[in-house]
Amino acid sequence: MTAATRGRPAASTNKKNPANPPSFQSTLADRGLTLVRNTTDTLQINVGLKCNQACRHCHLSAGPQRAENMDRRTAEAVVAYARRAGFQTIDITGGAPELNPNAEFLVAELSELAPRLMFRSNLSALNSRKRSRLLDLLVSRRAVIVASFPSLNPGQADAQRGSGIFSTSIDALTRLNALGYGRQGSGLELNLVSNPVGAFLPPAQSEAEARFRRVLKGRWGIVFNRYYSFANVPLGRFRNWLKHTENFQRYMQKLVSAFNSCALDGVMCRSLVSVAWDGYLFDCDFNLACGLPMSGRKVHVSDLDGPPAAGAPIATADHCYTCTAGSGFT
Repeated sequence: MTAATRGRPAASTNKKNPANPPSFQSTLADRGLTLVRNTTDTLQINVGLKCNQACRHCHLSAGPQRAENMDRRTAEAVVAYARRAGFQTIDITGGAPELNPNAEFLVAELSELAPRLMFRSNLSALNSRKRSRLLDLLVSRRAVIVASFPSLNPGQADAQRGSGIFSTSIDALTRLNALGYGRQGSGLELNLVSNPVGAFLPPAQSEAEARFRRVLKGRWGIVFNRYYSFANVPLGRFRNWLKHTENFQRYMQKLVSAFNSCALDGVMCRSLVSVAWDGYLFDCDFNLACGLPMSGRKVHVSDLDGPPAAGAPIATADHCYTCTAGSGFT
């Protein structure tokens, strides 16, 4: 990447025909850029699409009625792959990973195989009394909890995630703080992730983080380690909502116009491999959502000896503009 290409605005063809922005691949080609793997040090595991919520912004269209869920045989194959491949970070996600019957097995086994284990939660599923054993396990294995918390406004949060979810999330964060999560010196890391409630891009992350810290601490005494604000990916339920409200083209134009070549260095697909609930591999969870397999062909986790090789090409589509808009998506 040259100094001349870094930080340039999106391709000028946007201005000629805003309704038909250039493809992501053509934008890279026009700038002389390529998207290939660096060292793959992170394994992300999507254990299924079953979730206790049906969030409007969900790129997976996860929800209570979804049946896709990782079975024990596939979970064991994933653990075996992690053991032979040797990752630095393992990231368990969903759906709501708490609802997978193999969640405790995965946490227990994978926490022994990588220095950093992350567990993504929508908070309401984790806050259930049914998850007490899982929560105790997360504490004992020092797993990092990455919690979705979309808004400080109860009405906005409930509109995106369901009635009553905001107060349940506050209760869950309070409980996590009581266990030591987010507290300085505890060794228990609690990070918050926020997505805009609507068809617009997130605000500057540093300003949003300062506001979240001030409001959560001031109103509820809640503390956390880090805050991340990411744009919504135009896939799944969010894509359907954009089209239903006639916002799809405008939203895509916002993503294209915010293209930042500097963000390309840090996109997660360069250092991450994602395994789906059925054991097949993808470059990221977004490619998983739209059925775009790694290397353009279906490869099962049981058939791979180690991480994908550095220099391997990454499958792309126009949703990739989300990860290169503004500060990016890592």
